[in-house]
This record gives sequence, structure tokens and C-alpha cells, in this order.
Amino acid sequence: MTTQTQTAPDSAAARERLRELIVELAVVRGRVTLASGMEADYYIDLRRVTLQHEASRLVGQVMLELLDDAGIEFDAAGGLTMGADPVGSAIMRAAGDAGRPIDTFVVRKAQKSYGMGRQVEGPSVEGRRVVVVEDTSTTGGSALTAVEALQRAGAEVVAVAIIVDRATGAKERIEESAGVPCLYAFGKDELGLD
Repeated sequence: MTTQTQTAPDSAAARERLRELIVELAVVRGRVTLASGMEADYYIDLRRVTLQHEASRLVGQVMLELLDDAGIEFDAAGGLTMGADPVGSAIMRAAGDAGRPIDTFVVRKAQKSYGMGRQVEGPSVEGRRVVVVEDTSTTGGSALTAVEALQRAGAEVVAVAIIVDRATGAKERIEESAGVPCLYAFGKDELGLD
């Protein structure tokens, strides 16, 4: 069996290829009702990207570079299951490829009523600097639910990072409510959705 090693593309090439994959695989045109209850003329199904072999690596690289460029220092990344799960894992993988020990975690929608009764799963986040991640956000509700759960678990939330900002006020709501920067890799205008 042959093993191939893959080198990461440079930042600009990785970002452009990820943008192309989002447009090609994730943008679905037509009237839809979003998780927030709002209606839109398009849907961005980023799980088609975050769970795809080529795009997943790029998600990790682009999101890690986004956070690094903003000077965000953190120990773990994750968010509300399920949209955030592959994003956190991609960041963990990209960091691991660079020799950096960044963990991931999963935030349940509600605390478990059995077992250890946790809402945040994975390595402990208590006393650690964490980033909440999302694939996309319309109202910021999922990210804010994750922020609250992480704070209850003793984490220091230092930022929220989203792959695609729909320009519907989520960034502003998150920054105002959580008091942390909300970064995004792509605006909807970059995807031809204006």
C-alpha cells in the first residue's frame, strides 16, 4: 500500500479553492426556510463542504489561518452539534499537521440527564481558552447557545469563527451578546449571493 503525503496549499490558494468548493457544492438556490425560521432565496449547505475530503482539509487550514491572523490564541475549538462538529475537527487536524496541540469539543443542545450529565463533550474545557465555530449563521443563536454552555463549563470563550457570514446580523448579535470578536472566512458577496 502506498502512502501519499499532501502538503497544504499556500493561504491564498487554499482560500480560493475553498471558496470555489463552497459555490460548487454548498450553494443551493431556491426558496427555503432556515433553522432560524427565516426564509431565504438560497441555502448554504456547508455540510456538503465540511464533510467532503478535499474541502475539509481546506476548512481547517483557512479557519486556523483566520484565527491566527486575528491574533486569537486558543486551546480548543468546537460548537453546537452538528454544524460545528466537522469544523472543529478540521481545525484540530490542521493544527495537528502544524504540530500544534488544539483540541475539539462538541456542545449538545441540552445537558444530558444521564451518565455524567454533561452538555460539553470531549476533553475538559474548564480553564481553557476556546473558540466557538459554526459553518454558517443567520441569527447567531447556535453560537450563543454554545458560548453559554461553555461558560457554564468553565471555559474562557475568546472568539466565534464562522465559515460563511450570511450578512443577516449574526456577527453583530454575537459580538454584542457574547462580548467576543466574531470572525468569518467568507461573506455572502464572495459567493455571488448578493
